Amino acid sequence: MSQLPNCPQCDSTYTYQDQAMLVCPECGHEWSQDASDQDEASVKDSNGNPLADGDTVTVIKDLKIKGSSQVVKVGTKVKNIRLVDGDHDIDCKIPGIGAMKLKSQFVKKV
Repeated sequence: MSQLPNCPQCDSTYTYQDQAMLVCPECGHEWSQDASDQDEASVKDSNGNPLADGDTVTVIKDLKIKGSSQVVKVGTKVKNIRLVDGDHDIDCKIPGIGAMKLKSQFVKKV
């Protein structure tokens, strides 16, 4: 019998397989065996939802812009994002401000 991986959310060892999905009975998290390697590499928003190029996101915190007195306000909707490598993993245009790079931890998917 093969060894199933621990739950990626709570690290429980009691995972079991349900058809093509793996399930954690302790926290209720479900994930695909094939996606377990890809999940770590993908970009996720503040709620853990995967982001993709072209998505629309909303800013969840006031963000000061370095070198400027401008602020990106909570609730600002940003359309057509592009994912890039690096610390700031979202490249976008914010209405009224212009081109910016954002961290995925400060946005949520719409």
